[in-house]
Amino acid sequence: MNRFPMKLSALATAAATAVVLLATGCTDPDAESAPTGITFDLSAAQNGRVRAAKVDSIAAEVPQAIRDRGTLVVTGSSGTAPPLRFYADDDKTVVGSEIDFASLVADILGLKLDVRVADWAQNFVRIDSGEVDAFVSNVTVTEERKEKYDFATYRHDTVALEVPVQSTLEFKDRTSLAGKRIGVGSGTNQEQLLVKWNEQNRAQGLAPIDIAYFQQTSDYYLALASQRLDGFIGPNPTAIYHTATAKQTKILGTFSGAGDALQGEIAVLTKKNSGLVTAVQKALNHAIEHGTYQQVIDRWGLQSEQVTESRINPPGLPKQR
Repeated sequence: MNRFPMKLSALATAAATAVVLLATGCTDPDAESAPTGITFDLSAAQNGRVRAAKVDSIAAEVPQAIRDRGTLVVTGSSGTAPPLRFYADDDKTVVGSEIDFASLVADILGLKLDVRVADWAQNFVRIDSGEVDAFVSNVTVTEERKEKYDFATYRHDTVALEVPVQSTLEFKDRTSLAGKRIGVGSGTNQEQLLVKWNEQNRAQGLAPIDIAYFQQTSDYYLALASQRLDGFIGPNPTAIYHTATAKQTKILGTFSGAGDALQGEIAVLTKKNSGLVTAVQKALNHAIEHGTYQQVIDRWGLQSEQVTESRINPPGLPKQR
């Protein structure tokens, strides 16, 4: 998963909506992408947010303490680039696809959504302490995390290699990055993937990848624009948005956040054995079955990441050695 704290740049706050051309993600870097027009709503009001009716049979499976409180408390990163979880044009309201998915779940469970914000590591602390019910912020399922948390999936984990628009780099596979300076977010599954690729390259006698770590989205955007990076590996949705709006970068390839091992998945994270994950999974599957899930996917241009069902604790990214 990716997490880069930032508030919206002038690019995103210039208007309440931004019309962009989105390229559908592909697992084959040589595959042609099909552009699709979409309008992103960057307003605080979010009048177009997809809503759903309460489903009593699913709501009844929510732990009693949460039902009595009447709210679903959801935490997430303080802001990433659109369309995932970001500050709206008022610079204080958190909106995006992750908020919409959480809102759908809350509606179906008959609860009011209570959105909280924290730095990446603090989100896990808040789950551990019971301060919040769920962590919904582009969180990838990993085998290590499954030891402490439960997961209900709702998207594929697709990451992208974004490079300066002037780049002549040709990406075929991990070996194409040997000797290149590639940026990544510290503590993310993209870092884990890049480190693994570097180990495999060096085992083949190739030049090491020069891995550069970033905390702020704005910092790696500047590094790409100034060509101080040969590329950056991050979430596909944010790469699509950035390439289409800033027009300073391009996407060379997309692939599973787990690499060749399996298709990574993004999920709602809850405290292990809290009793909430089954209700969340059933709410997501209800949304998938009744079309509201698809509406959120379409609203934020995430067609390349949609799933046909929500799964509880599927195989995750393998543990780091």
